[in-house]
Amino acid sequence: MAFSNFKTIGEVIKAFQVTYTEENFIVEVQFTIPDYFREDLEFTMREGAVDCSEFAICENLIAPILKQVWKIYSGKFILWSHYALNYDEKLSGFPEYILAKRSPLGKVVFDKPYFILVEAKQDNFESGWAQCLAEMIAAQRLNGEYQLVIYGIVSNGATWQFGKLEGEKFTRNITPYTIYELDKLFSAVNFIFQQCEVQLNNLVAA
Repeated sequence: MAFSNFKTIGEVIKAFQVTYTEENFIVEVQFTIPDYFREDLEFTMREGAVDCSEFAICENLIAPILKQVWKIYSGKFILWSHYALNYDEKLSGFPEYILAKRSPLGKVVFDKPYFILVEAKQDNFESGWAQCLAEMIAAQRLNGEYQLVIYGIVSNGATWQFGKLEGEKFTRNITPYTIYELDKLFSAVNFIFQQCEVQLNNLVAA
């Protein structure tokens, strides 16, 4: 069953017996946005058809922000785009973006653990979270013995919502972030990347 077959988050919660909660867990971690990035994004949003499709949303709005933050953490992680994530016949598909541990074998090897999964949707956040949570569950199960927090993001380009899966508890951050408050959005995304790095460092130290 493909991730896209799930249409509501309640359907996923019931199917996999996950507890749903809402809480503001994001702690904004300051990120310095280069001026050239601000100018380029403003140009793209002003002149481009940035949200005419999910592919356009990914290319024009989501990928540039994720990539800008990923640069700081690229020594430890690879940001994969539209790469297959398969656990079993019920949990399989292609998340828009996955942040995974950089493999010691090189950047072409898809390694675990998996931390962030991003789903882009054209204003259908219910469907977006259904798919994203299913992807998070798949990532959690692929991690096996590693009891890691899996983070998820659902965005229509303008609005970004955050969630985390910890054990059998899924928490959706109450407060959304928007591309129109870019500094706050980057601080939220940076927090997620930072938490992934902390988990990875703890694994290495164990």
